[in-house]
Amino acid sequence: MNVSAFILAAGLGKRLRPVTDLIPKPLLPLLGTPVLERILEKISALPVTNIGINLHHKKPLLEKWIAESPFNKMLVCFPEDPILGTGGALKNAGGFLKQSAFLVHNGDIVSDIDLEKLFAFHLNSGNLATLAVHTHPEFNRLEVNGDGILTGFISCRKWAEGGWKPAAFTGIAVYEPDFLQFLPDGVSSVVDAWFRAIDAGNRIGTFDVSGSSWSDIGTPASYVRTLFQELRKNGESVYIHPSAKNCADAAMDGYVVIESQAVLRRGISLRNCVLLPETTFHGVQQDATAYASAPESGGEILENCILGSGFRLNFSEEEVFGISGEEAILTGTGGSDRQYYRIRKNGRTEILMQCSEHDPDFLRHIEYTRFFRKYSVPVPALIREHADGKSATFEDLGDLSLYSWLRCPRSREKIDTVYRKAIDILVLLHTSVTGHVAECPPLLERVFDYGHLRWETTYFLERYVAGIRNIRLRNLSALNEELHRLALITDSFPKTVIHRDFQSQNIMITPGDVPGLLDYQGARVGPPAYDVVSLLWDPYYRLDEVVRESLLDYYIQKGYSSSPDGENDSRGTAGYLRVISQDEATRELSESEFRESLLSCRLQRHMQALGAYGFLSAVKGKNYFLKYIPEGLRLLKQDAMPVKDEYPRLWELITQVL
Repeated sequence: MNVSAFILAAGLGKRLRPVTDLIPKPLLPLLGTPVLERILEKISALPVTNIGINLHHKKPLLEKWIAESPFNKMLVCFPEDPILGTGGALKNAGGFLKQSAFLVHNGDIVSDIDLEKLFAFHLNSGNLATLAVHTHPEFNRLEVNGDGILTGFISCRKWAEGGWKPAAFTGIAVYEPDFLQFLPDGVSSVVDAWFRAIDAGNRIGTFDVSGSSWSDIGTPASYVRTLFQELRKNGESVYIHPSAKNCADAAMDGYVVIESQAVLRRGISLRNCVLLPETTFHGVQQDATAYASAPESGGEILENCILGSGFRLNFSEEEVFGISGEEAILTGTGGSDRQYYRIRKNGRTEILMQCSEHDPDFLRHIEYTRFFRKYSVPVPALIREHADGKSATFEDLGDLSLYSWLRCPRSREKIDTVYRKAIDILVLLHTSVTGHVAECPPLLERVFDYGHLRWETTYFLERYVAGIRNIRLRNLSALNEELHRLALITDSFPKTVIHRDFQSQNIMITPGDVPGLLDYQGARVGPPAYDVVSLLWDPYYRLDEVVRESLLDYYIQKGYSSSPDGENDSRGTAGYLRVISQDEATRELSESEFRESLLSCRLQRHMQALGAYGFLSAVKGKNYFLKYIPEGLRLLKQDAMPVKDEYPRLWELITQVL
């Protein structure tokens, strides 16, 4: 099929002023990519022969972008002066569109609607036009009968009695060339033409796309809502364009989007904020909408706003998140099936954790919280427990994980400092907390042993190798024998209390760059090197090799130094770490033994992570985990190479998946 397309991009964007006084809606950035570029990428996936676009508001900016874009040879521009409306735009381009059926797409719509299915449906429908519609209470304006045919606008009729249903137009439709005859010359609305066509005996049909993601960025709240939804879809809470400046000097919480060439000032604090391209921030008067110079000491707190050069545009959480008062906002983007909600109470926030009825870790999470807090491990304080409902309320550590904190370019010194603070927590877990583990039977009883290690490598084979790569394994018995030996070696090393998933997304950065821990309900008694590997060989963030070695030395120095206070510390004599042996007695793990355990723990951890990414993407539908697979594979290959003769079948598999 040959497809022509037309993008409506001339609108003034009045509802989005003052943003659109600087940037036309089609060029508004969504995490670094203009809306128009996203639309063109979708349309160009069809067998298009021509793409037209109308221009009016900010025409020079759009022409410049089109000339510099990879789509410039596909696009034909139709300038309008005056602006002609949605119908007049098509009539103005009638000579361009009259050759075949054509797709029309509003220039301010972001969706994952399947355009190919829409077009195929239209070609087989006999419709003069087919409108992509969905159920959207805010915009339900159309009456559609049981056959999916447009019959009118919403009236007071009862839907059930007449077999009618309400529908909302998505701003995307396919038209036959004959539709153009119902458009008058000059300014007109395409909606009026629908009903002129119906009155003339033509069918205006609909294609129901309910369930597809869809956003109209026509208002400040809807634009911000779309940005934050895109962040969540990507498993992120922070986006910082590489060209942004001074972001390392800003504090961040909630959702934060900083677009290209934005410049921040030291001391600013952002929560649920969007900085538009080329915004230079010097300070904001808290009770005004314009910028003003601020004292050098800084300290401004900005919340729920769009910032542009010369203006601050506020929005409410109710508009963006659909909540009001003390209602809860869903937060968190990790792999857990648990739901976490931020609740405002009496001017402060708390986090409500809601578990499923059969969550085996709920009570363990509560017990671990009390135990870890007792020995100064920085986990969120338990505020209240609701055992019957499998929910609990905790202190709010904010939304800025170490992973998100690292999204902003920072000096090696700052990165090193924050990682050392995280390592201090590891040393605390592996020493003092381990010395008191008998006080927490649920933790002492969970041993990260051979069985669990073999589960990890099986998880890798099933969820990544077979599940993602669809590789059928040959000579599986030889591979299993190697993984059996790897698990035996890893299990042979003495054990401490370990977090078990001590990676950058589970370490929260609170004010003052102080780390706190989340997702600790999986803590176990296991080889301490596994935690060190999780942090320093983390697929979420590639540490510089020199920095990694320095941090590893720091862990050894802190963990293996002589105990300063004796009986309440599980550090042994200098050069040894006192750990738990297989019979729950204690023994000392030498530095050389610890270093020896690193390699087997690295191989185990990398395979576990790849298995998790496979499971979370393919089974749980969280496709954003796929982006971490290349780094996980790189680490696995790098660490398997020195022992490829010892594990030849594993090495063969690694080279195969690469």
